[in-house]
Amino acid sequence: MMIEPFDIELGAVTYSVFPEEDDMYTIFKDGVEYLKIQKDTEQQWIKLDSETELPTFETDAEINLIGKEIIIYQAENQG
Repeated sequence: MMIEPFDIELGAVTYSVFPEEDDMYTIFKDGVEYLKIQKDTEQQWIKLDSETELPTFETDAEINLIGKEIIIYQAENQG
């Protein structure tokens, strides 16, 4: 089942979220592709390298906040 793209807001910033397979998401910020993230755990998300799509294992608060909002959005909008 394909999940439709959706927007989330963090403060004054709106991110457009495009779900892909394997818990991967392409994130757009201000209409420009910003980053790709993948869910590791409910609390921990991984940024993917923009060229290789390999995980970069640096902790990033913004990525974890985006991930948290994705989980909340999906929980509120299931079936």
